[in-house]
Amino acid sequence: MTPDRFFHLMLLLESRQGATTQELASALGVSLRTITRDLNWLRDAGLPVTAQRGRFGGVALVPGSGLDLARLTPDERDHLLLTGLDDKQRAELDASAESRRALSKIAAAQPRRVHELLPLTEVVHVDSRPWRQAAASGAAPAPLIGAVRRGSRLRIGYDSARSPSRRDLVVDPYGLFAKAGVWYLIADCARVPRMYRLERITTWNEVDRPRRLRTGQTLATVTAALVDQWEHDHAVEVSATIDLHQIGRAQRIFGRRLVPGDHDDAFDGRRVTIRFLHLEDVRALLPFGSAVTVHGPAEARDRLRDLATDLARHYAPPTS
Repeated sequence: MTPDRFFHLMLLLESRQGATTQELASALGVSLRTITRDLNWLRDAGLPVTAQRGRFGGVALVPGSGLDLARLTPDERDHLLLTGLDDKQRAELDASAESRRALSKIAAAQPRRVHELLPLTEVVHVDSRPWRQAAASGAAPAPLIGAVRRGSRLRIGYDSARSPSRRDLVVDPYGLFAKAGVWYLIADCARVPRMYRLERITTWNEVDRPRRLRTGQTLATVTAALVDQWEHDHAVEVSATIDLHQIGRAQRIFGRRLVPGDHDDAFDGRRVTIRFLHLEDVRALLPFGSAVTVHGPAEARDRLRDLATDLARHYAPPTS
C-alpha cells in the first residue's frame, strides 16, 4: 500500500460509520481485490479495523482509534490527499517533505508492537520511470503548480512534435496530470481541451487574467476525455502478422494499440491490427525486423521499406 493511499483510506474509515468495500474501492480508484488486501494490511499492522456483514454493516475503525488529524498542518493534509503519486513525482511537486512529516506524525501516534516489522518505506523503493529515460529539459511541475493553483491564465512556449518550430500559446489550465511517469498540463486553448507534455513546455508566464474554463468541466472530466480520445482516435491501422515467439514482446510494447485478429492464427505467426496515431510511428516496427510482416495499408509498407532502405544504406560497407 502506498503512503498516500494508506492516509486516504484511513480518512475514509475515520469519516464514515461503515463503508462497503465497493464504496472504498470506488473512492480510491482501485479494485475490490486491492482494497481487500489493503484492509488486511491494516489489520496485520495492528490497526483496529472491524468489518460487519448485513444491511447496516460495513468496514469501520474502532471509535477513538483513528488518525489524530489535529497533529497535521493544512499543507501536510493537502499533500497526502494527492493519491497515486510515487516518491519521485512527489519530489517533482516539492511535496515529499510535507508527506514525510505527515506520515511521521501518523506513525508516532500509533501504538508500538513488540515484534514490529521494518516500515515498507525502508525496504521497498518505487521508481516508475522507464529505463534509460532522457532527462526532462522543459518545465518542471513544482514551479508551475503555483500558477495553476492561483487560477491564472498562462502563456506557454511549446515544442510540439507535429510542428518544426516552437509555438506560443495562451491557455486556460485545469491542472497537472501524471501518467506513466510523465507530467502533462491539461488546459483549454481557444476553448478546446489539450494535453501538453511538460518537458516540451520551454517557457511559461502568468497572464494578468484569471483562467476561463468551460462550464461543468473539471480536471478529472477533461483528462478522462483526452485520454479516451488518445487511446481510440488513431489515424493509421496497420494489419500485420507477428511471429509467435515475438507476440509477447509486441503486446508489452504496443499495449492496447495491438488488437488480435478474429480468425485462426497461422502456423508460425499471429494476425493482428496495430493502431498508430501517425504514419511515421510505424518505425516502431523496425526493431522486430522480419518477425513482423505488414500487409497494409500500402503507405505503411512503403514507409517501412524506405526506412529499412535508408538504414541498410547507412551501414553498407564503403565502396573502394
